[in-house]
Amino acid sequence: MQYRRFGRTDRPVSEIGYGMWGLAGWTGNDEQEIQRSLDRSVELGCAFFDTAWGYGKGKSEEILGALVKRHPSKPLYVATKIPPKNFIWPSRKGFLLRDCFPAAHIIEYTEKSLTNLKTDCIDLQQFHVWEDDWANEDDWKNAVEKLRRDGKVRHFGISVNRWEPNNVLQSLKTGLIDAVQVIYNIFDQSPEDKLFPLCRELDIAVIARVPFDEGTLTGTLTKDTVFPKDDWRSTYFVPENLNSSVDHADALKPLIPSGMTMAEMALRFILCNNDVHTIIPGMRKVRHVEANLAASDGKALSSDLLNNLRKHRWDRQPTDWSQ
Repeated sequence: MQYRRFGRTDRPVSEIGYGMWGLAGWTGNDEQEIQRSLDRSVELGCAFFDTAWGYGKGKSEEILGALVKRHPSKPLYVATKIPPKNFIWPSRKGFLLRDCFPAAHIIEYTEKSLTNLKTDCIDLQQFHVWEDDWANEDDWKNAVEKLRRDGKVRHFGISVNRWEPNNVLQSLKTGLIDAVQVIYNIFDQSPEDKLFPLCRELDIAVIARVPFDEGTLTGTLTKDTVFPKDDWRSTYFVPENLNSSVDHADALKPLIPSGMTMAEMALRFILCNNDVHTIIPGMRKVRHVEANLAASDGKALSSDLLNNLRKHRWDRQPTDWSQ
Protein backbone atom coordinates (compact mmCIF):
# COMPACT_ATOMS: atom_id res chain seq x y z
CA MET A 1 0.00 0.00 0.00
CA GLN A 2 1.21 3.48 -0.91
CA TYR A 3 0.36 6.54 1.18
CA ARG A 4 -0.20 10.20 0.38
CA ARG A 5 -0.21 13.33 2.51
CA PHE A 6 -3.85 14.28 3.12
CA GLY A 7 -3.59 17.95 2.25
CA ARG A 8 -3.04 20.45 5.01
CA THR A 9 -4.18 17.98 7.65
CA ASP A 10 -0.59 16.78 7.14
CA ARG A 11 -1.59 13.20 7.89
CA PRO A 12 -0.65 10.26 5.66
CA VAL A 13 -3.58 8.23 4.34
CA SER A 14 -3.72 5.13 2.18
CA GLU A 15 -4.13 5.75 -1.55
CA ILE A 16 -7.01 3.29 -1.52
CA GLY A 17 -9.51 3.90 1.23
CA TYR A 18 -12.78 2.18 2.06
CA GLY A 19 -16.17 3.53 1.01
CA MET A 20 -18.73 2.24 3.51
CA TRP A 21 -22.06 3.16 1.93
CA GLY A 22 -22.71 -0.35 0.68
CA LEU A 23 -22.29 -1.83 4.16
CA ALA A 24 -25.68 -0.54 5.32
CA GLY A 25 -28.88 -0.18 3.36
CA TRP A 26 -27.92 -2.24 0.30
CA THR A 27 -29.32 -5.64 -0.57
CA GLY A 28 -27.33 -8.85 -0.36
CA ASN A 29 -25.12 -7.95 2.60
CA ASP A 30 -23.46 -10.65 4.72
CA GLU A 31 -22.41 -9.08 8.03
CA GLN A 32 -19.70 -11.65 8.73
CA GLU A 33 -18.27 -11.19 5.25
CA ILE A 34 -18.30 -7.42 5.77
CA GLN A 35 -16.32 -7.77 9.00
CA ARG A 36 -13.80 -10.05 7.31
CA SER A 37 -13.50 -7.58 4.43
CA LEU A 38 -12.87 -4.66 6.75
CA ASP A 39 -10.32 -6.57 8.84
CA ARG A 40 -8.55 -7.73 5.69
CA SER A 41 -8.34 -4.16 4.44
CA VAL A 42 -6.60 -3.11 7.64
CA GLU A 43 -4.17 -6.03 7.31
CA LEU A 44 -3.33 -4.84 3.80
CA GLY A 45 -2.67 -1.28 4.90
CA CYS A 46 -5.97 0.52 4.30
CA ALA A 47 -6.05 3.47 6.68
CA PHE A 48 -8.89 5.70 5.44
CA PHE A 49 -12.54 4.84 6.07
CA ASP A 50 -15.44 6.95 4.84
CA THR A 51 -18.93 6.55 6.26
CA ALA A 52 -21.97 8.74 7.01
CA TRP A 53 -24.91 8.91 9.39
CA GLY A 54 -27.08 8.55 6.30
CA TYR A 55 -25.73 5.07 5.58
CA GLY A 56 -28.32 3.02 7.42
CA LYS A 57 -29.16 5.80 9.92
CA GLY A 58 -25.88 5.34 11.74
CA LYS A 59 -25.41 1.59 11.20
CA SER A 60 -22.37 2.06 8.96
CA GLU A 61 -20.85 4.38 11.57
CA GLU A 62 -21.36 1.70 14.21
CA ILE A 63 -19.59 -0.83 11.97
CA LEU A 64 -16.65 1.54 11.59
CA GLY A 65 -16.52 2.23 15.33
CA ALA A 66 -16.30 -1.50 15.99
CA LEU A 67 -13.50 -1.84 13.42
CA VAL A 68 -11.45 0.89 15.08
CA LYS A 69 -11.96 -0.79 18.45
CA ARG A 70 -10.72 -4.12 17.02
CA HIS A 71 -7.52 -2.48 15.76
CA PRO A 72 -6.48 -0.03 18.49
CA SER A 73 -2.83 0.03 17.40
CA LYS A 74 -3.64 1.05 13.81
CA PRO A 75 -3.85 4.75 12.84
CA LEU A 76 -7.19 4.49 11.06
CA TYR A 77 -8.55 7.75 9.67
CA VAL A 78 -12.28 8.13 10.39
CA ALA A 79 -14.41 10.26 8.05
CA THR A 80 -18.18 10.61 8.30
CA LYS A 81 -20.92 12.99 7.14
CA ILE A 82 -23.78 15.08 8.48
CA PRO A 83 -27.09 14.48 6.68
CA PRO A 84 -29.02 17.55 5.49
CA LYS A 85 -31.82 18.46 7.86
CA ASN A 86 -34.42 18.05 5.09
CA PHE A 87 -32.98 14.61 4.26
CA ILE A 88 -32.95 15.33 0.52
CA TRP A 89 -30.01 14.03 -1.51
CA PRO A 90 -28.58 15.84 -3.39
CA SER A 91 -29.28 19.45 -2.48
CA ARG A 92 -30.74 21.65 -5.19
CA LYS A 93 -30.20 25.20 -6.33
CA GLY A 94 -32.32 27.46 -4.16
CA PHE A 95 -32.26 25.25 -1.05
CA LEU A 96 -31.70 27.36 2.07
CA LEU A 97 -28.97 26.72 4.60
CA ARG A 98 -31.47 26.86 7.47
CA ASP A 99 -33.34 23.94 5.91
CA CYS A 100 -30.20 21.85 5.40
CA PHE A 101 -27.42 22.74 7.82
CA PRO A 102 -28.42 25.13 10.61
CA ALA A 103 -25.86 25.20 13.41
CA ALA A 104 -27.98 23.23 15.88
CA HIS A 105 -28.44 20.42 13.33
CA ILE A 106 -24.71 20.26 12.56
CA ILE A 107 -23.92 19.93 16.26
CA GLU A 108 -26.76 17.45 16.93
CA TYR A 109 -25.71 15.04 14.20
CA THR A 110 -22.04 15.34 15.05
CA GLU A 111 -22.98 14.19 18.56
CA LYS A 112 -24.94 11.28 17.05
CA SER A 113 -21.91 10.31 14.96
CA LEU A 114 -19.60 10.49 17.96
CA THR A 115 -21.92 8.10 19.80
CA ASN A 116 -22.17 5.68 16.87
CA LEU A 117 -18.42 5.71 16.28
CA LYS A 118 -17.70 5.43 20.01
CA THR A 119 -15.07 8.13 19.81
CA ASP A 120 -14.45 11.51 21.42
CA CYS A 121 -13.25 13.18 18.24
CA ILE A 122 -13.96 12.68 14.53
CA ASP A 123 -10.99 13.00 12.18
CA LEU A 124 -13.06 14.38 9.29
CA GLN A 125 -16.68 15.53 9.52
CA GLN A 126 -18.23 16.31 6.13
CA PHE A 127 -21.37 18.00 4.87
CA HIS A 128 -23.17 15.28 2.91
CA VAL A 129 -24.61 17.72 0.34
CA TRP A 130 -23.74 21.30 -0.46
CA GLU A 131 -24.65 24.53 -2.25
CA ASP A 132 -21.92 27.09 -2.81
CA ASP A 133 -24.49 29.86 -2.26
CA TRP A 134 -24.08 29.09 1.45
CA ALA A 135 -20.37 29.98 1.44
CA ASN A 136 -20.70 33.32 3.19
CA GLU A 137 -23.43 32.43 5.69
CA ASP A 138 -22.35 32.50 9.32
CA ASP A 139 -24.46 29.71 10.84
CA TRP A 140 -22.48 26.75 9.49
CA LYS A 141 -19.20 28.57 10.14
CA ASN A 142 -20.11 29.12 13.79
CA ALA A 143 -20.91 25.42 14.22
CA VAL A 144 -17.65 24.38 12.56
CA GLU A 145 -15.62 26.66 14.79
CA LYS A 146 -17.44 25.50 17.93
CA LEU A 147 -16.96 21.79 17.20
CA ARG A 148 -13.28 22.36 16.51
CA ARG A 149 -12.88 24.47 19.62
CA ASP A 150 -14.60 21.81 21.73
CA GLY A 151 -12.23 19.14 20.37
CA LYS A 152 -15.02 17.07 18.79
CA VAL A 153 -13.92 17.40 15.16
CA ARG A 154 -10.38 17.76 13.85
CA HIS A 155 -11.15 18.70 10.26
CA PHE A 156 -14.15 19.52 8.09
CA GLY A 157 -14.95 18.58 4.54
CA ILE A 158 -17.65 18.84 1.89
CA SER A 159 -19.05 16.00 -0.20
CA VAL A 160 -19.95 17.62 -3.52
CA ASN A 161 -23.21 16.79 -5.29
CA ARG A 162 -22.96 14.37 -8.21
CA TRP A 163 -21.68 16.04 -11.42
CA GLU A 164 -21.39 19.45 -9.72
CA PRO A 165 -17.65 19.73 -8.94
CA ASN A 166 -17.69 23.52 -9.13
CA ASN A 167 -20.54 23.90 -6.61
CA VAL A 168 -18.05 24.32 -3.75
CA LEU A 169 -15.29 26.65 -4.97
CA GLN A 170 -16.23 29.74 -2.94
CA SER A 171 -16.79 27.65 0.19
CA LEU A 172 -13.26 26.26 -0.05
CA LYS A 173 -11.91 29.81 -0.02
CA THR A 174 -13.37 30.43 3.46
CA GLY A 175 -10.43 28.56 4.97
CA LEU A 176 -12.75 26.37 7.06
CA ILE A 177 -12.80 23.36 4.75
CA ASP A 178 -9.87 20.93 4.77
CA ALA A 179 -11.09 18.24 2.36
CA VAL A 180 -13.45 17.83 -0.55
CA GLN A 181 -15.06 14.61 -1.70
CA VAL A 182 -15.99 14.44 -5.38
CA ILE A 183 -16.91 11.94 -8.07
CA TYR A 184 -13.83 11.41 -10.22
CA ASN A 185 -13.18 8.53 -12.58
CA ILE A 186 -12.43 7.75 -16.23
CA PHE A 187 -15.80 9.18 -17.27
CA ASP A 188 -16.08 12.02 -14.74
CA GLN A 189 -12.94 14.05 -15.37
CA SER A 190 -14.46 17.52 -14.95
CA PRO A 191 -13.02 18.08 -11.43
CA GLU A 192 -9.69 18.57 -13.21
CA ASP A 193 -10.96 21.82 -14.75
CA LYS A 194 -11.42 24.09 -11.72
CA LEU A 195 -11.75 22.08 -8.51
CA PHE A 196 -8.40 20.28 -8.49
CA PRO A 197 -6.33 23.39 -9.30
CA LEU A 198 -8.00 25.29 -6.43
CA CYS A 199 -7.48 22.39 -4.02
CA ARG A 200 -3.84 22.29 -5.04
CA GLU A 201 -3.50 26.03 -4.41
CA LEU A 202 -5.19 25.88 -1.00
CA ASP A 203 -3.65 22.52 0.01
CA ILE A 204 -7.08 20.95 0.42
CA ALA A 205 -7.29 17.16 0.44
CA VAL A 206 -9.22 15.41 -2.33
CA ILE A 207 -11.23 12.21 -1.83
CA ALA A 208 -12.24 10.53 -5.09
CA ARG A 209 -15.52 8.69 -4.77
CA VAL A 210 -17.45 6.47 -7.20
CA PRO A 211 -14.29 5.25 -8.97
CA PHE A 212 -16.31 2.57 -10.80
CA ASP A 213 -19.21 4.85 -11.79
CA GLU A 214 -21.55 2.90 -9.46
CA GLY A 215 -20.46 -0.36 -11.12
CA THR A 216 -20.28 0.63 -14.78
CA LEU A 217 -16.49 0.74 -14.75
CA THR A 218 -16.19 -2.79 -13.47
CA GLY A 219 -17.33 -3.91 -16.90
CA THR A 220 -19.83 -6.35 -15.40
CA LEU A 221 -23.12 -4.54 -16.09
CA THR A 222 -25.19 -5.35 -19.15
CA LYS A 223 -28.30 -3.76 -20.62
CA ASP A 224 -30.25 -6.61 -19.02
CA THR A 225 -28.94 -5.96 -15.49
CA VAL A 226 -31.79 -5.58 -12.98
CA PHE A 227 -31.38 -4.48 -9.35
CA PRO A 228 -33.90 -5.35 -6.58
CA LYS A 229 -36.53 -2.66 -5.99
CA ASP A 230 -35.22 -1.99 -2.48
CA ASP A 231 -31.68 -1.39 -3.81
CA TRP A 232 -31.06 2.30 -4.55
CA ARG A 233 -29.32 1.37 -7.80
CA SER A 234 -32.70 0.35 -9.21
CA THR A 235 -33.61 4.06 -9.27
CA TYR A 236 -30.19 5.16 -10.56
CA PHE A 237 -29.74 2.70 -13.40
CA VAL A 238 -32.97 3.60 -15.12
CA PRO A 239 -32.99 2.47 -18.78
CA GLU A 240 -31.64 5.70 -20.26
CA ASN A 241 -28.73 5.61 -17.81
CA LEU A 242 -28.05 1.87 -17.87
CA ASN A 243 -28.01 1.65 -21.65
CA SER A 244 -25.69 4.59 -22.20
CA SER A 245 -23.45 3.54 -19.28
CA VAL A 246 -22.98 0.05 -20.72
CA ASP A 247 -22.22 1.54 -24.15
CA HIS A 248 -19.53 3.79 -22.65
CA ALA A 249 -18.03 0.90 -20.67
CA ASP A 250 -17.99 -1.38 -23.71
CA ALA A 251 -16.02 1.26 -25.61
CA LEU A 252 -13.26 0.96 -22.99
CA LYS A 253 -12.86 -2.80 -23.20
CA PRO A 254 -10.38 -2.80 -26.13
CA LEU A 255 -8.06 -0.58 -24.05
CA ILE A 256 -7.73 -2.89 -21.03
CA PRO A 257 -4.13 -4.17 -20.79
CA SER A 258 -3.55 -7.90 -20.77
CA GLY A 259 -3.83 -9.35 -17.28
CA MET A 260 -5.73 -6.33 -15.94
CA THR A 261 -9.43 -5.94 -15.18
CA MET A 262 -11.44 -2.87 -16.09
CA ALA A 263 -11.85 -2.13 -12.36
CA GLU A 264 -8.08 -2.15 -11.84
CA MET A 265 -7.58 0.10 -14.86
CA ALA A 266 -10.20 2.48 -13.43
CA LEU A 267 -8.39 2.72 -10.09
CA ARG A 268 -4.98 3.15 -11.70
CA PHE A 269 -6.34 5.97 -13.87
CA ILE A 270 -7.27 7.89 -10.73
CA LEU A 271 -3.99 7.08 -8.96
CA CYS A 272 -2.11 8.65 -11.86
CA ASN A 273 -3.46 12.04 -10.72
CA ASN A 274 -1.45 13.40 -7.80
CA ASP A 275 -4.23 15.86 -6.98
CA VAL A 276 -6.16 12.91 -5.55
CA HIS A 277 -5.13 11.82 -2.06
CA THR A 278 -7.32 8.77 -1.55
CA ILE A 279 -9.95 6.77 -3.44
CA ILE A 280 -12.91 5.19 -1.66
CA PRO A 281 -14.32 2.24 -3.61
CA GLY A 282 -17.20 0.42 -2.00
CA MET A 283 -16.19 -3.10 -0.94
CA ARG A 284 -18.34 -5.80 0.61
CA LYS A 285 -16.30 -8.93 -0.08
CA VAL A 286 -12.75 -9.97 0.76
CA ARG A 287 -11.92 -10.60 -2.89
CA HIS A 288 -12.91 -7.04 -3.75
CA VAL A 289 -10.71 -5.68 -0.96
CA GLU A 290 -7.72 -7.69 -2.11
CA ALA A 291 -8.17 -6.77 -5.76
CA ASN A 292 -8.73 -3.05 -5.17
CA LEU A 293 -5.97 -2.53 -2.63
CA ALA A 294 -3.51 -4.33 -4.92
CA ALA A 295 -3.80 -1.40 -7.34
CA SER A 296 -1.81 0.73 -4.89
CA ASP A 297 1.64 -0.56 -5.79
CA GLY A 298 3.26 2.56 -7.24
CA LYS A 299 2.98 1.34 -10.83
CA ALA A 300 1.46 3.89 -13.18
CA LEU A 301 -0.45 3.31 -16.39
CA SER A 302 1.51 3.97 -19.58
CA SER A 303 1.27 7.51 -20.94
CA ASP A 304 -0.32 6.18 -24.15
CA LEU A 305 -3.05 4.37 -22.25
CA LEU A 306 -3.63 7.36 -20.00
CA ASN A 307 -4.02 9.64 -23.01
CA ASN A 308 -6.47 7.22 -24.61
CA LEU A 309 -8.53 7.00 -21.42
CA ARG A 310 -8.75 10.78 -21.26
CA LYS A 311 -10.64 10.68 -24.55
CA HIS A 312 -13.46 8.83 -22.77
CA ARG A 313 -14.42 11.81 -20.63
CA TRP A 314 -18.22 11.88 -20.36
CA ASP A 315 -19.68 15.18 -19.14
CA ARG A 316 -23.13 14.77 -17.61
CA GLN A 317 -25.64 17.05 -15.95
CA PRO A 318 -27.67 16.26 -12.79
CA THR A 319 -31.08 14.74 -13.47
CA ASP A 320 -34.03 13.47 -11.42
CA TRP A 321 -32.42 10.01 -11.27
CA SER A 322 -28.78 11.02 -10.74
CA GLN A 323 -29.22 11.47 -6.95
